[in-house]
Amino acid sequence: MEIKRNGSQPSRKGPAENFTGTVRIDPLFQPNDPARTFGASVTFEPGARTAWYAHALGQILIVTAGCGLVQRWDGPIEEIRPGDVVWIEPGEKHWHGAAPTTAMTHIAIVEQLEGASTDWMEKVSDEQYNGK
Repeated sequence: MEIKRNGSQPSRKGPAENFTGTVRIDPLFQPNDPARTFGASVTFEPGARTAWYAHALGQILIVTAGCGLVQRWDGPIEEIRPGDVVWIEPGEKHWHGAAPTTAMTHIAIVEQLEGASTDWMEKVSDEQYNGK
């Protein structure tokens, strides 16, 4: 058994190449062999969002605070709120982030496949984010 104490892992800023706006990533857990699942709590300030991306084995988002947005490629923008659980299928191109005027925090759970988990793509434009 291992207990990760709150505050024992440093927060980090979401890298500018993968995020627009202010994003804080708080690691929760890393995979211990043979497991391949890791998790983080991610906070997006109003208007902040990921770039388009996909996961080899999918992703689960559990919204814990605020109001957010999520969109799959060629799909509508969906609002997400605390208690919502979002399943993003393997290989599904998508983005997510905060609403324009409200911050959002979620727990992200992802599995690695051969040590990799994420295929980052182009940034979400302001027009895409605003649904235009």
